[in-house]
Amino acid sequence: MSGIDSRSAPHHPEHTVGEITVVELRGEIDIFTAPPLAARLDALTAAPHPDLVLDLRSTAFIDCTGLGVLCRARNRAEARYGRLRLVTDSAGFRRILRAVGLAGVFELHSSLSEALARTSEAVATS
Repeated sequence: MSGIDSRSAPHHPEHTVGEITVVELRGEIDIFTAPPLAARLDALTAAPHPDLVLDLRSTAFIDCTGLGVLCRARNRAEARYGRLRLVTDSAGFRRILRAVGLAGVFELHSSLSEALARTSEAVATS
C-alpha cells in the first residue's frame, strides 16, 4: 500500500457545448477532494459571464465541504453575471439540499439535456 489516497487526485472531465462549460463531477466530493475541484471551479468562474453546468450524476458522496465548493462556484458565477446549473437525478442529494436550506439556491435539472435545453430557452427569451 502506497499510503496515497487515490481520492486526492480526482478527474472531472469537462467539455463545452456552445458557450457552456459542462463539468462531470465523479466519485466523492469531500474534504480530501474539494481543494483541487474548488481551484478548477474558481478558474472557470473567473471570467465575466461564466456559464457552467455541473453534472453530479456520477457523484457518489458529497459532504459539507463539497456543498461549500458548490456554493462558492454559484456565488462567483452570479457575481460575474453568469450562471451555474446542477444536474442530479438523486433524490438523496435533493433531500440534503432541502435539509441544509439550499434547495432554492441552486438551479437543479434532472438531466444534462434538460439543463442545456433550458439554457437555450433562456437565451431565446432574453
